[in-house]
Amino acid sequence: MKYLILTLVTFHLSLFTSLAATKAEADSSYVNGDYQKAIAQYNQLLAEGKSAEVYYNLGNAYYRTEEITQAILAYERALLLSPGDPDIRFNLQLARSKTVDRIVPQSQFFAVTWYRSLVNSFSADGWAYASLLALALAIVLALLYLFSSPLWLRKIGFFGAALMLIAFLLANLFAWQQKHDFTNRHGAIIIQSAVPVKSTPAANGTDLFILHEGTKVEVTDDTMQDWKEITVPDGNQGWVQTNQIELI
Repeated sequence: MKYLILTLVTFHLSLFTSLAATKAEADSSYVNGDYQKAIAQYNQLLAEGKSAEVYYNLGNAYYRTEEITQAILAYERALLLSPGDPDIRFNLQLARSKTVDRIVPQSQFFAVTWYRSLVNSFSADGWAYASLLALALAIVLALLYLFSSPLWLRKIGFFGAALMLIAFLLANLFAWQQKHDFTNRHGAIIIQSAVPVKSTPAANGTDLFILHEGTKVEVTDDTMQDWKEITVPDGNQGWVQTNQIELI
């Protein structure tokens, strides 16, 4: 039994080392300018498990090869996993600046914009850790309230514990929101050079407007196999063929 456990531990360590070496090899390929090889290696890593860092590096490799649409897809997927990362956001904006369409998003109520910005400041895991920290502080402050004699310490303990409890609940809400956004993804990227958006889900439908590759849209109706209804950030809607977009 002892030898079996030792063998299993050795196997898992060797597997971890192999994966780490593969990541190091992919990074080495990127640094050495062999971007196509790096792309293949990063995609192999992502097939084994999703990672914001690997998606980010993949986006950089695609960007270097002028595959802007694929770079945008990779950055968007990295952003889903790590929404508060400023480097991902910067490179995504850089890649978007090379696309054809210049779409002005609809203005949102400032409270909605502020809430989304707050939620996206951390990932789901980040908010989960924050909630645990807030809970631990709430317990410490509650103990301070219960077992302290000076009135000022009891006040600090009581109000501090109440504040940390509220922070615990909000952090859990934000973690749930992040997880919900990740598991219920409706964002997509136009992947063909020029896509006519139709008034109806049919090839002979009226062309409403044209979108170009790299543009982000929201899928609002995916009940049909060959067609998807989409909404553009400026509020325009229409139908495109399923093979003309790729979900983020």
